[in-house]
Amino acid sequence: MRVDTNFFCTVPMPDAGDNNISPTERRYGNDDVIECYRNLVEWARTADTLGYDTMWLTEHHFQFEGYEVLPNLIMFGQHLAMQTKNLRLGQMFNVVPQWHPLRLAEDFALADIITGGRMEFGVGRGTVPREAWSLGTVVASGDNAMSAEHDKKNRAIFEESMEVIKRAWTNERFSYRGNEFVFPPDEIPDRGSYVDDLTLIPRPTRKVDIYQPVTSPETLEYVPRAGHKAVYWLQNTDSQKQKWDHYAQIREEMGTPVGPGEDRTLVLNIHIGRTYEDALKRGRPGHDEFCRFLSPYGRFNSYRNPDGSKVPFDFCPTLEDSIQQKIQAVGSIDDVVDIVGFWKDLLDLKNLCIFFDYPGISQGEMNEQLHLFAEEVLPKLGETMERRPLPQLQPLV
Repeated sequence: MRVDTNFFCTVPMPDAGDNNISPTERRYGNDDVIECYRNLVEWARTADTLGYDTMWLTEHHFQFEGYEVLPNLIMFGQHLAMQTKNLRLGQMFNVVPQWHPLRLAEDFALADIITGGRMEFGVGRGTVPREAWSLGTVVASGDNAMSAEHDKKNRAIFEESMEVIKRAWTNERFSYRGNEFVFPPDEIPDRGSYVDDLTLIPRPTRKVDIYQPVTSPETLEYVPRAGHKAVYWLQNTDSQKQKWDHYAQIREEMGTPVGPGEDRTLVLNIHIGRTYEDALKRGRPGHDEFCRFLSPYGRFNSYRNPDGSKVPFDFCPTLEDSIQQKIQAVGSIDDVVDIVGFWKDLLDLKNLCIFFDYPGISQGEMNEQLHLFAEEVLPKLGETMERRPLPQLQPLV
């Protein structure tokens, strides 16, 4: 099985889970942010040694609360590639509407060339109004009519941006005219003539896979038709199975069928203890901090009440909710084996991405989590780390 790992890029937070501290009341300085970056370097080296395929990082901006403090995944991923030998570095996700599409295309292409093809390209539409508005776009911020309109605008920018990026990567000369973007702009004078097309410098030297999260019905339809690989997270069993299979159905209809589990990734939150009690004791603070931070964005609305009914948009699950519904895996080695095995069998899983990065996990504890899964959980599943061969490209050294 290919096993990846995903990091939110959170500052050290030893008081994570303290109910007396609201997520919005937290504030951290530059020293804490830099310590987060030091931890990521250490964890990348550990993941590389253990055989994890890809380390995915998360883009966010202006988060003084300390939960997600890495603004440029391509730049930092390039640095991590220089600290490791075989680990791929991915973006989960570049928030595309917050980028100029041609700058994003250039930056990724350059980093991929420098690292010899060890970069993975992930794209998303964003969730945080604070950064979206400040960086020149909009994003849905709740469950209301205004958010629906913002979501529509955001989606239009995203989809046109992706078309621009793909054209720029795959054509020696390209142009684009849409509702959101026109490249090149009309009547650009250039040395006695006018510019009719553009050439991206540099372009990737290989076909770049594109990974995108799938949650909404619109995105569920868009991702397979766009030829992107689907990423799923925090879904109840029925919803996850339906979305997983629907991707394959669309690909079949398009004449580009996928094998079982192919081109789809499941992200699963995991915290492993030597005993169930130990896992709950250490995992509960981080789980609860994670959920309290994200619940206002509707990230847990796939959970279900005990009677099977839908939960409110801003639902905040307990650790017991997460374990019982198998949406997060916190427990002993055998407990985690059971939950991962459930998803493996249900989805014919080929690519698992593990989110170990609960707030409050120390550098040493994170290294232990990476080791426990690779060395004790995976063998009990009858699996080994299946790292993909690296492209035969020469990195710049």
